[in-house]
Amino acid sequence: MTTASPAPPASSPASWLNNQPYLLLSLSSLFWAGNIVLARHVGAHVPPLTVTTIRWFGVFLILLPFAWPHLKRDWPALRNSLPLMLFLSLVGFAFNNAISYWAMQYTEALNALLIQSAGPLFVALWSLVLFGVRLTGAQFAGIAISLLGVLIIILRGDLSALASISFNRGDIMFASSLVAFGIYSAFIPRRPKIHQLSFLSFTTCCGATMLIPAAIWEAASGRVLQFDGITLATLGYILIFPSTLAYLFFNRGVALIGPNRAAPFFHLVPVFGSAMAILLLGEKLQAFHLIGYALVLAGVVIASRQGSAVK
Repeated sequence: MTTASPAPPASSPASWLNNQPYLLLSLSSLFWAGNIVLARHVGAHVPPLTVTTIRWFGVFLILLPFAWPHLKRDWPALRNSLPLMLFLSLVGFAFNNAISYWAMQYTEALNALLIQSAGPLFVALWSLVLFGVRLTGAQFAGIAISLLGVLIIILRGDLSALASISFNRGDIMFASSLVAFGIYSAFIPRRPKIHQLSFLSFTTCCGATMLIPAAIWEAASGRVLQFDGITLATLGYILIFPSTLAYLFFNRGVALIGPNRAAPFFHLVPVFGSAMAILLLGEKLQAFHLIGYALVLAGVVIASRQGSAVK
């Protein structure tokens, strides 16, 4: 009589999620969509530079107990790549987030979502300029299709309305944050081979430290953070979802499938943003929403198919 071999131990939900790049990138877009909507809602209430500084110090403190063993082990690699790590801290955390929060004081959520839809183009541009990585045909087609879907959603089915949209300094500021995040995304595959908790805790700490002079200047200018209910609720959401979880998920997704295949998931941000407006603000679901959603999802599927970019 033979004895059956014991079944292999089931992987934990966290281990399973860690190897699902499409789900990870979709969740990142969902959390960032909520961040844009929230930033516009509380933009006049919270000082953007101070909030961004607190945001990244808060994320660092949340991660530190879990990241400490990895930081000790990965410190030689971090030290050897210090210029790159400081650069990623600057463009991906300090500048990108501070300028986007600041921009939401001068622009509308509609404009921000429209500009956000150009995110994949910035990623593709920097990947080409910096590392000679070109989009595949499927990636280009997918970005174009999903961008069309985004425009249909934001412009409510009337593409001619694009000509009537005016841009202000807030829009330029928000676009500059996407330029910075495109650089960050292009460099992610070149980061040192370290644990993602080491990477995120190190870069958030450095990014927050870089923002301290800006936060001091803001406070000296009269913009002081008030710890009331709105501020605390805002910080609670920001620290957990668009900061800690979204960056962990995004970095892991890019590491698994590369920046160009991951970039079209930016187009899910305005999709989720419009869905939040329907569910939370009582807006009516219309035919152009469904058409736009279908195009965005089709574009994401096409662009994220397996295939090597051409160098």
